[in-house]
Amino acid sequence: MLLFVKFNNQLTGAVCTLQCTMNQPASPFRLNLAMVLGTMLLHGLVMVANEVFFRHTEFLQGIGWIYLPAGTRLLCTLLFGRAGALGLLLAGWIACYVYYFPGDALRATTGSLAATAGPYLVYLIARRRYGLQASLGNLTPRRLLLCALGCAIASPLLHHLWFALHGDFQLLPGFGVMIVGDLAGTLIVVYTGKALLTLLPGPAPRTIV
Repeated sequence: MLLFVKFNNQLTGAVCTLQCTMNQPASPFRLNLAMVLGTMLLHGLVMVANEVFFRHTEFLQGIGWIYLPAGTRLLCTLLFGRAGALGLLLAGWIACYVYYFPGDALRATTGSLAATAGPYLVYLIARRRYGLQASLGNLTPRRLLLCALGCAIASPLLHHLWFALHGDFQLLPGFGVMIVGDLAGTLIVVYTGKALLTLLPGPAPRTIV
């Protein structure tokens, strides 16, 4: 929990800094486009990192004991909302169609939708229940941890509901593995994000006149 307290404070500060930068005159289209493209780039890089460092933890194709992209799904959705979800969906489609399931368009499409819909549903529930502010100022460490747990359950649940509805029962044993992998990946991303946020300059001291 102490980790989430520190990370939450640093994340809130980073969001405030980002919002100050984005408050410069610019069209909403450009801002949303930047958030979508930034999410796609970050999510793509994390997927590559997962393949490089944690491919050996794979239980089934696309299901592993450690899955780093689950962490970027949570962070990008919390930071950018709908634009982040769109960026995650597009990046997921590219990865699934080109790399993970190039010969299975149905699974590539539905898998990306489930992977994106889970975190976004958790985000919408958190906004409704907690009244999350755009600055994430009221995202307490406990709420951040609950969001991480919610995302680690929501995406695997949607994936495996789809598998079960289509009679693909051999993938059901991967449900627990996917939950563990998503939660482990999220915690690793949180640790890494905390380390990176410490490198950012702090807010400028106010001068009292």
